[in-house]
Amino acid sequence: MKRSRLEQASVLALALSATAALLAGGCGSQTKTVSAAGAPAVPSTVTSGAQPTTPKTTTKPKTTPSSSEDSSAAKGTTRTAPEPAFTQGETHAEGVQAAAAAVRARGYTPNDTSEYHPDQTLRVLVGTHTGSSDGYGQQAFFFLGGRYIGTDAKLPSATVAVVSQGDTEVTLAYPLYRPGDPLSSPSGGQRKVIFQLDNGHLTPLGAIPPASSSGALSRY
Repeated sequence: MKRSRLEQASVLALALSATAALLAGGCGSQTKTVSAAGAPAVPSTVTSGAQPTTPKTTTKPKTTPSSSEDSSAAKGTTRTAPEPAFTQGETHAEGVQAAAAAVRARGYTPNDTSEYHPDQTLRVLVGTHTGSSDGYGQQAFFFLGGRYIGTDAKLPSATVAVVSQGDTEVTLAYPLYRPGDPLSSPSGGQRKVIFQLDNGHLTPLGAIPPASSSGALSRY
Protein backbone atom coordinates (compact mmCIF):
# COMPACT_ATOMS: atom_id res chain seq x y z
CA MET A 1 0.00 0.00 0.00
CA LYS A 2 2.89 2.34 0.84
CA ARG A 3 4.54 1.80 -2.56
CA SER A 4 1.40 2.54 -4.31
CA ARG A 5 1.28 5.97 -2.78
CA LEU A 6 4.83 6.74 -3.94
CA GLU A 7 3.96 5.80 -7.45
CA GLN A 8 0.94 8.01 -7.35
CA ALA A 9 3.04 10.90 -6.14
CA SER A 10 5.47 10.43 -9.00
CA VAL A 11 2.71 10.33 -11.55
CA LEU A 12 1.24 13.49 -10.12
CA ALA A 13 4.60 15.25 -10.27
CA LEU A 14 5.02 14.25 -13.90
CA ALA A 15 1.57 15.48 -14.69
CA LEU A 16 2.29 18.85 -13.09
CA SER A 17 5.55 19.13 -15.00
CA ALA A 18 3.80 18.41 -18.26
CA THR A 19 1.13 20.99 -17.52
CA ALA A 20 3.72 23.63 -16.71
CA ALA A 21 5.52 22.91 -19.96
CA LEU A 22 2.32 23.27 -21.94
CA LEU A 23 1.54 26.58 -20.25
CA ALA A 24 5.03 27.91 -21.00
CA GLY A 25 4.72 26.92 -24.65
CA GLY A 26 1.37 28.71 -24.93
CA CYS A 27 2.76 31.94 -23.58
CA GLY A 28 5.74 31.79 -25.92
CA SER A 29 3.51 31.37 -28.95
CA GLN A 30 1.99 34.82 -28.33
CA THR A 31 5.39 36.55 -28.66
CA LYS A 32 6.09 37.84 -32.17
CA THR A 33 9.56 37.57 -33.61
CA VAL A 34 10.97 39.70 -36.47
CA SER A 35 13.39 38.04 -38.81
CA ALA A 36 16.27 39.85 -40.50
CA ALA A 37 14.41 39.75 -43.79
CA GLY A 38 11.70 42.02 -42.36
CA ALA A 39 14.11 44.87 -41.47
CA PRO A 40 13.81 48.09 -43.54
CA ALA A 41 16.16 48.30 -46.50
CA VAL A 42 19.10 50.67 -46.21
CA PRO A 43 19.98 52.69 -49.37
CA SER A 44 23.12 51.43 -51.07
CA THR A 45 24.67 54.94 -50.96
CA VAL A 46 24.58 55.03 -47.15
CA THR A 47 27.29 53.08 -45.40
CA SER A 48 26.84 51.37 -42.07
CA GLY A 49 27.01 53.77 -39.17
CA ALA A 50 26.67 56.93 -41.32
CA GLN A 51 23.67 59.20 -41.59
CA PRO A 52 22.27 59.94 -45.08
CA THR A 53 23.04 63.44 -46.32
CA THR A 54 20.94 65.77 -48.43
CA PRO A 55 22.83 67.71 -51.16
CA LYS A 56 22.89 71.45 -50.57
CA THR A 57 21.70 73.90 -53.21
CA THR A 58 22.94 77.46 -53.39
CA THR A 59 20.56 80.15 -54.58
CA LYS A 60 22.20 83.28 -56.01
CA PRO A 61 20.61 86.39 -54.52
CA LYS A 62 18.79 88.53 -57.01
CA THR A 63 19.97 92.11 -57.44
CA THR A 64 17.76 94.87 -58.68
CA PRO A 65 19.65 97.30 -60.97
CA SER A 66 19.17 100.98 -60.57
CA SER A 67 17.10 102.88 -63.09
CA SER A 68 20.20 104.20 -64.90
CA GLU A 69 21.81 100.75 -65.08
CA ASP A 70 18.57 99.19 -66.25
CA SER A 71 18.10 101.72 -69.04
CA SER A 72 21.72 101.42 -70.14
CA ALA A 73 21.55 97.63 -70.22
CA ALA A 74 18.32 97.70 -72.17
CA LYS A 75 19.58 100.14 -74.79
CA GLY A 76 23.23 99.07 -74.80
CA THR A 77 24.37 102.68 -75.16
CA THR A 78 25.91 105.29 -72.92
CA ARG A 79 24.37 108.72 -72.95
CA THR A 80 26.32 111.90 -72.50
CA ALA A 81 24.55 114.95 -71.18
CA PRO A 82 24.74 117.87 -73.63
CA GLU A 83 26.56 121.02 -72.64
CA PRO A 84 24.19 123.66 -71.20
CA ALA A 85 23.28 126.43 -73.62
CA PHE A 86 24.51 129.22 -71.33
CA THR A 87 27.93 127.51 -71.07
CA GLN A 88 28.21 127.33 -74.85
CA GLY A 89 27.31 131.00 -75.11
CA GLU A 90 29.93 131.97 -72.55
CA THR A 91 32.56 129.87 -74.32
CA HIS A 92 31.79 131.56 -77.64
CA ALA A 93 31.87 135.01 -76.10
CA GLU A 94 35.20 134.30 -74.42
CA GLY A 95 36.55 133.03 -77.75
CA VAL A 96 35.67 136.26 -79.52
CA GLN A 97 37.03 138.37 -76.70
CA ALA A 98 40.26 136.39 -76.55
CA ALA A 99 40.69 136.68 -80.32
CA ALA A 100 40.06 140.43 -80.25
CA ALA A 101 42.59 140.77 -77.41
CA ALA A 102 45.16 138.85 -79.47
CA VAL A 103 44.61 141.22 -82.39
CA ARG A 104 44.95 144.31 -80.17
CA ALA A 105 48.10 142.90 -78.59
CA ARG A 106 49.68 142.95 -82.06
CA GLY A 107 48.87 146.62 -82.64
CA TYR A 108 45.62 146.22 -84.59
CA THR A 109 41.98 146.96 -83.87
CA PRO A 110 39.34 144.38 -84.98
CA ASN A 111 37.12 145.72 -87.78
CA ASP A 112 34.09 143.43 -87.25
CA THR A 113 34.03 140.80 -84.49
CA SER A 114 30.96 139.13 -86.07
CA GLU A 115 33.33 137.72 -88.71
CA TYR A 116 34.82 135.50 -86.00
CA HIS A 117 32.89 132.20 -85.98
CA PRO A 118 33.60 130.19 -82.81
CA ASP A 119 31.83 127.10 -84.17
CA GLN A 120 34.43 126.73 -86.98
CA THR A 121 37.81 125.05 -86.78
CA LEU A 122 39.48 127.87 -88.72
CA ARG A 123 38.50 131.37 -87.58
CA VAL A 124 39.46 134.83 -88.79
CA LEU A 125 39.41 138.46 -87.69
CA VAL A 126 40.44 141.41 -89.87
CA GLY A 127 42.08 144.30 -88.05
CA THR A 128 43.29 147.79 -88.96
CA HIS A 129 46.59 149.15 -87.72
CA THR A 130 45.82 151.04 -84.52
CA GLY A 131 48.06 153.97 -85.50
CA SER A 132 46.36 154.41 -88.89
CA SER A 133 44.67 157.78 -89.37
CA ASP A 134 43.00 156.97 -92.70
CA GLY A 135 41.70 153.43 -92.04
CA TYR A 136 44.23 151.71 -94.26
CA GLY A 137 46.84 149.16 -93.30
CA GLN A 138 44.92 145.96 -92.62
CA GLN A 139 45.72 142.31 -91.92
CA ALA A 140 43.73 139.09 -91.47
CA PHE A 141 44.42 137.23 -88.21
CA PHE A 142 43.77 133.49 -88.17
CA PHE A 143 42.91 131.23 -85.25
CA LEU A 144 42.79 127.47 -84.95
CA GLY A 145 40.17 126.42 -82.42
CA GLY A 146 40.65 129.70 -80.55
CA ARG A 147 44.47 129.58 -80.74
CA TYR A 148 46.19 132.33 -82.73
CA ILE A 149 48.26 130.85 -85.59
CA GLY A 150 49.27 133.88 -87.71
CA THR A 151 48.30 136.43 -90.36
CA ASP A 152 47.59 136.22 -94.07
CA ALA A 153 50.87 137.96 -94.99
CA LYS A 154 53.95 139.43 -93.32
CA LEU A 155 53.13 142.98 -94.42
CA PRO A 156 49.70 144.63 -94.25
CA SER A 157 47.48 145.40 -97.22
CA ALA A 158 45.64 148.66 -97.88
CA THR A 159 42.42 146.79 -97.14
CA VAL A 160 41.40 143.12 -96.99
CA ALA A 161 37.90 141.66 -96.83
CA VAL A 162 36.48 138.28 -95.84
CA VAL A 163 34.47 137.06 -98.84
CA SER A 164 33.43 133.63 -97.52
CA GLN A 165 34.42 131.13 -94.88
CA GLY A 166 33.76 127.55 -93.85
CA ASP A 167 35.00 125.13 -91.22
CA THR A 168 38.54 124.86 -92.63
CA GLU A 169 38.64 127.50 -95.39
CA VAL A 170 38.54 131.30 -95.56
CA THR A 171 38.48 133.34 -98.77
CA LEU A 172 39.98 136.83 -98.67
CA ALA A 173 39.73 139.58 -101.30
CA TYR A 174 42.55 142.07 -101.97
CA PRO A 175 41.96 145.32 -103.97
CA LEU A 176 44.69 145.74 -106.61
CA TYR A 177 46.54 149.00 -107.23
CA ARG A 178 48.34 150.15 -110.28
CA PRO A 179 51.28 152.46 -109.85
CA GLY A 180 50.02 155.97 -109.04
CA ASP A 181 46.56 154.87 -107.86
CA PRO A 182 45.34 156.68 -104.76
CA LEU A 183 44.44 154.45 -101.80
CA SER A 184 40.78 155.31 -102.20
CA SER A 185 40.66 154.31 -105.88
CA PRO A 186 42.32 150.99 -106.77
CA SER A 187 42.03 150.44 -110.56
CA GLY A 188 43.28 146.88 -110.89
CA GLY A 189 40.18 145.12 -109.62
CA GLN A 190 40.66 142.55 -106.85
CA ARG A 191 42.18 139.16 -106.27
CA LYS A 192 40.58 136.43 -104.18
CA VAL A 193 42.79 133.97 -102.33
CA ILE A 194 41.58 130.88 -100.47
CA PHE A 195 43.36 130.07 -97.21
CA GLN A 196 42.99 126.43 -96.24
CA LEU A 197 43.86 124.48 -93.12
CA ASP A 198 46.18 121.59 -94.00
CA ASN A 199 47.24 119.31 -91.11
CA GLY A 200 47.15 122.24 -88.73
CA HIS A 201 49.02 124.59 -91.07
CA LEU A 202 47.49 127.53 -92.91
CA THR A 203 48.15 127.36 -96.65
CA PRO A 204 47.12 129.89 -99.35
CA LEU A 205 45.80 128.13 -102.46
CA GLY A 206 46.76 131.05 -104.72
CA ALA A 207 49.38 133.74 -105.07
CA ILE A 208 49.00 136.63 -102.65
CA PRO A 209 49.53 139.99 -104.45
CA PRO A 210 52.74 141.78 -103.46
CA ALA A 211 52.57 144.51 -100.85
CA SER A 212 53.97 147.09 -103.30
CA SER A 213 55.24 147.19 -106.84
CA SER A 214 56.54 149.85 -109.20
CA GLY A 215 55.38 148.19 -112.40
CA ALA A 216 52.77 145.52 -111.53
CA LEU A 217 49.58 145.23 -109.57
CA SER A 218 49.94 145.32 -105.79
CA ARG A 219 47.71 145.23 -102.70
CA TYR A 220 48.97 148.56 -101.30
